[in-house]
Amino acid sequence: MKNDLRPFNSSSEPAVRLGPELRPAVPEVSSWDVVLCVAGTLISCENALVIAVLFYTPTLRAPTFILIGSLAVADLLAGLGLILNFVFTYLADGSPELVSLLSAGLLLSAFSASILNILAITVDRYLSLYNALTYHTERTLTFTYVMVLFIWLSCVTMGLLPALGWNCLRDESACSICRPVTKSNAVALAVAFLLVFGLMTQLYLQICKIAFRHAQQIAVQHQFVAISTTKGVSTLSAILCAFGACWLPFAMYSIVADSSYPAVYTYAAALPATCCSVINPVIYAFRNPDIQKSLWMACCGCVPSNLSLRPRASSDV
Repeated sequence: MKNDLRPFNSSSEPAVRLGPELRPAVPEVSSWDVVLCVAGTLISCENALVIAVLFYTPTLRAPTFILIGSLAVADLLAGLGLILNFVFTYLADGSPELVSLLSAGLLLSAFSASILNILAITVDRYLSLYNALTYHTERTLTFTYVMVLFIWLSCVTMGLLPALGWNCLRDESACSICRPVTKSNAVALAVAFLLVFGLMTQLYLQICKIAFRHAQQIAVQHQFVAISTTKGVSTLSAILCAFGACWLPFAMYSIVADSSYPAVYTYAAALPATCCSVINPVIYAFRNPDIQKSLWMACCGCVPSNLSLRPRASSDV
């Protein structure tokens, strides 16, 4: 049995007689695949809502919201990729190799874009505090669009690598835990993620230092600012911990494991990684006061008074 996210491949099933002709047996449905498909559906619905709010609200055009929108698009594609992977595996007829390449390409591009967009949002938070007086005037939409374009070009290129020949379809022994991605490619991607995570950790530590320094400078006159800063730092710590808890198991397992390992371990490591795309809209979009106001206006036609009076904080974006 191949150790990938689609361990039950219909091409390897024996034929069973149905009527006058031989038809391939329907592959047994894995409960893990069902869970991933449900997660993909939830991811798609959440992020489609975020994209709709950003698209139909003219006031949400600042660079910060462009990054949030790019993250939502990446997670939406990741959710659709999980759904299509299930459909291709169990419900559609076609070349198993083509299905593997399409699924791997879409999921690689989407999840890579999700991670890099989170990094871009972290950099944006850091610069908005480090250059608090000038950053919002110096930062332009053009620069943000160029950064987003670079992210997507890089991720699409990574997603195309399996289709361009960097795959293990002809050499099963070279497969990683996610067929048809090769072991060497999986290790390279995992190491790249660890570098991104390390950079994010360093940036969040710098954000905490800057926030506490700002709070100390004005805490004598406004004690509530120090309390608010402490809460914001706790929120940022929770965000970083959640990101690490979701992706670190999969990254570490990709480095040490290969296709010979039981498929259940791959599923167990992959499921937390998909959960990151479930919580991203909550962390980066639904907590934002401006997006909350737009959601309230779209759903109820009004904005709660406690929300309209809420002050903005660096942890809101």
